[in-house]
Amino acid sequence: MRGPVSKKLILWSLVWFSIITMSLPTIIIIGASFTSGEMIQFPPEGFSLRWYQRLWQLDDFQQALLRTFYVSVICTIIAIPVGTLAAIATVRYRMRFQKTIQVYLLLPFTVPLVVSGISMMLFFGEIRILGQLWPVGVALCIINIPFMIWSVSASVNSLDPELENAAYNCGAPPVQAFLTVTLPAVMPGVITGSLLMFILAFNEFLVSLFLTDSRTVTLPVQIYNSVRSVITPDLAAVSVLYIVFALLAIWLLDRLVGLEIFLRSK
Repeated sequence: MRGPVSKKLILWSLVWFSIITMSLPTIIIIGASFTSGEMIQFPPEGFSLRWYQRLWQLDDFQQALLRTFYVSVICTIIAIPVGTLAAIATVRYRMRFQKTIQVYLLLPFTVPLVVSGISMMLFFGEIRILGQLWPVGVALCIINIPFMIWSVSASVNSLDPELENAAYNCGAPPVQAFLTVTLPAVMPGVITGSLLMFILAFNEFLVSLFLTDSRTVTLPVQIYNSVRSVITPDLAAVSVLYIVFALLAIWLLDRLVGLEIFLRSK
């Protein structure tokens, strides 16, 4: 009995060690955000909601938050048709240079973000759109599109081709078969990829740093600019908002798709 008991003890010890290690930064930042003092610290100095209240009184924070949502929405809107069609094409159809195309679609994910940020800054500057907000959403879509392709590809791989053939045999044209059979079947992957694209765009800092200025700064860049001067508890409050946003995204994903489908798609 010692063998199984020892193995179980070691396994659960590693599990709890991992849980505690991953949870500590979150616990610390949440506690620090409720401090009543002027400096960020843990344990907090008293308890107060003043820093959360202060966030909504800062015009810079509100504007940066709205710009970040705007950029994330643009990124997601572009990624849905592009990533869905790319995934279906690469999985279901045989094309010349298919492997090359698949590698090319994954290239933005393998290139370092610094390189992507600099190259997009030069390109957007050359075509005179640098400094506008919507190109930031396009850029974030380009670097994160592999996640959308992977998510939809997992659903396409589980799709029975006979369902589409049955639609064709019933007289449905290709577009109708796609809209009534293929698209609903891969919708879990589309929803998963869309949420991923939105979250990744919402959190992206490095590429946004190269493509924004003082008029178009997004929330991650705004946080970075604030950290460079002084770290105050309102930055901890912003971090907690990011945590809440992530929890809401996970809850929404579980309600719409199911976490088991999401994890299986990875």
